[in-house]
Amino acid sequence: MSDYQLSYLADKVFIHHWPKDTSTWSESFQKKLNVSINKNSEKKQIIVNSKIIKIEEFQFFNLKKIGISVPFFKEECTMIFEAQVEDFFAHIHITIKFNNFLEVFNELISWNNKFHK
Repeated sequence: MSDYQLSYLADKVFIHHWPKDTSTWSESFQKKLNVSINKNSEKKQIIVNSKIIKIEEFQFFNLKKIGISVPFFKEECTMIFEAQVEDFFAHIHITIKFNNFLEVFNELISWNNKFHK
């Protein structure tokens, strides 16, 4: 296992159930996720390890379909991926808008190339 770790604050995180043909989330899990992340406007702590991404108290593993981009005409970096969290499957959108978004973008591209290609 690698000692790799990238830590940063995200301006926006949205997590939803995906793919649709997987087991639906429990009401308690959805509520916990909404309170902690989806409906919370505070910045979120993101910790990226070689095979796991931690967002606040949630650990995402079995990472798939990772996309990292800097959208045209925007000063931000977005990462979108599929993963498992607890016993559920999810689609995760993470956006960072502050001054070092290009540094984070470059780090995420290097991380993805090293551990997920």
